[in-house]
Amino acid sequence: MNVESRTGHVVVIGGGISGLAAAHRLVRAGARVTLLEATDKLGGKLLVGEIAGAPVDLGAESMLARRPEAVALAREVGLGDRLQPPATATASLWNRGVLTPMPMGHVMGVPSDPAVLGGVLSADGLARMRQDHELARTEVGDDIAIGEYVAARLGREVVDRLVEPLLGGVYAGDVYRTSMRAAVPQLFEAARTYDSLLDGVREIQRRAAEKQQTGPVFMGIEGGIGTLPDAVADAVRVKGGEVLLRTPVIGLTRGAGGWQVRTDERVIAADSVVLAAPAWAASALLAAESPAAAAELAAVEYASMALVTMAFRRRDAQSLPEGSGFLVPPVDGRTIKASTFSTRKWGWVDAAAPDLFLLRTSIGRYGEEEHLHREDDELVEVSLRDLRAATGLAARPVATEVTRWIGGLPQYPVGHPDRVARVRGEVAKLPGLRVCGAAYDGVGIPACVASGWRAADEIMLTPDPARGTDHEAGE
Repeated sequence: MNVESRTGHVVVIGGGISGLAAAHRLVRAGARVTLLEATDKLGGKLLVGEIAGAPVDLGAESMLARRPEAVALAREVGLGDRLQPPATATASLWNRGVLTPMPMGHVMGVPSDPAVLGGVLSADGLARMRQDHELARTEVGDDIAIGEYVAARLGREVVDRLVEPLLGGVYAGDVYRTSMRAAVPQLFEAARTYDSLLDGVREIQRRAAEKQQTGPVFMGIEGGIGTLPDAVADAVRVKGGEVLLRTPVIGLTRGAGGWQVRTDERVIAADSVVLAAPAWAASALLAAESPAAAAELAAVEYASMALVTMAFRRRDAQSLPEGSGFLVPPVDGRTIKASTFSTRKWGWVDAAAPDLFLLRTSIGRYGEEEHLHREDDELVEVSLRDLRAATGLAARPVATEVTRWIGGLPQYPVGHPDRVARVRGEVAKLPGLRVCGAAYDGVGIPACVASGWRAADEIMLTPDPARGTDHEAGE
């Protein structure tokens, strides 16, 4: 966006990908930017590490490429030549103890044709799904839980066997309470238009086909998605921005001269602020200046999960099925919710560790945080138990790494879009302040980048707040 900045000094609070995207957008427009991150690492849930000497993502490992924002940001910060699609896009479903190919032709797990689900649904489940055209219209009102709506139209088996492992895995949540309007807005609009859900899904697919989108659906980065945050931070610094780690913000107040951002060591004066912290942290910082926004943000719930990354000798992993991994319907009572075969999915992982086979499992979702209280060794053992039951893998790993994401994923219950609108409405009353992050418009990387860009653009386009502040106001 080529806008001549009139924003003076902008402080971005939070160094996840949303805050970094906002900071990068601002410095490119000519603003003076200081980004403050409370921890010693940038990127939030984007984290790259090593296992048995091999690089691997320990957080998010791919980004939706059909949305342009994340791929565009990667190109802007010099990672264009390292963008890499998955080597395989085929996955399986560990359903009733059997690995079956993931059915094609669905929208976030909501299918359009019963004919492709013979290996997934029971005869009763297929018969129930076919009743969709005979049922009276299901009213969705201003919002509805996607699990509730799909179960009403197609039966609970479709929800439990398809929607829950797919969409529930994205949010680490419970689809029977997840907002359809927030999580799958195109499906919500179809539900408001069509009496039949199957007809609505087919219309979504028809429109997608008309767009003739080509290229991969998802994209990774050679060396790991977790390399993106530091690349963005480096680009911010090159443009003159300041990026400070281990600098938690403990206070945020508005005065006659602008904003005062208080850390343990100093008070930083700013003309504008982008608040890119998680909802609970943003709530605490807004309590004095916007109690209404703070109360709304305090009500945002989060799910926790763990990733168990393992390295096997490649010769010991030959029993693993083809494809990028498998999803697990929670209704089957397994501990793991999914497994990704990283060596098969990513060419760069395969090439970096030719003698190893890297994979990972995910454990935990909203309401199941008790698993995360187990020791690392226990999480490894339950993962190995489920992997053996699913694939026959009997080998022991040569290395393991357990990464816990406590409060990692915000939940989007019914009414979430209205809550976000109320938060933004209250925040808009504060001159020179905007919010962004995964708690608002989506948890995926492109959505988070877009959220950061939106906050930056609104800061740049709003009338100037008070001018003439000093960079540092004192202790």
